[in-house]
Amino acid sequence: MKQWYAQPGDRFEVTVDGFVIDIVRDGLLLEVQTKSLASMKRKLTRLLDGHRLRVIYPIAREKWIVRLPRADGSRPTRRKSPRRGRVEDVFWELVSIPQLIANRNFSLEVVMIREEEARRYEAKRRWRRKGWVVDERRLLEVVDRRVFEKPADWLWALPDGPGPFTSTALAETMGISRKLAQKMAYVLRKAGVLEIVGTQARAHLYGVASSG
Repeated sequence: MKQWYAQPGDRFEVTVDGFVIDIVRDGLLLEVQTKSLASMKRKLTRLLDGHRLRVIYPIAREKWIVRLPRADGSRPTRRKSPRRGRVEDVFWELVSIPQLIANRNFSLEVVMIREEEARRYEAKRRWRRKGWVVDERRLLEVVDRRVFEKPADWLWALPDGPGPFTSTALAETMGISRKLAQKMAYVLRKAGVLEIVGTQARAHLYGVASSG
């Protein structure tokens, strides 16, 4: 991902306020994160006090799983995962940093990709994935990108039309699970994009916050 993003003039692996930054470009700090956003919370909190920072978060729309040859001489295999990622999946991670996305210095870029995940067999770790562990992730193609820079950018996730809505309505509109819709509502409320405006059958009713 770093190579794909590289532009003339970029500086790589630069130390800023005691933290190593993936890419520095014209005063903007770019951090590629392929794992948990929770692990970045301290780093983001410190850096956002005085720097513009964008987190680049890839999600696999399509993934191929490659099992590398085992010691017994078995041949490698390659299969397509049935799971298809979507932009909304980033909310599973944003629940750990909801207040930070309201920071004016923070922006998020969700990158939808096609990737290949190579796995190797380790007999000692048969308790997990039957011994298969991730060896490498390979970027095959970037298929889409969505940038969130200000509160209004997050409104794409909300149901069309006037009036408040529940997380159940959000799930139905977006075609996602109710659990993920609840995560979205939580994150957007903590970020100041949504606010609770009432209840309906003991469920919260959400509306766009006056500052959203």
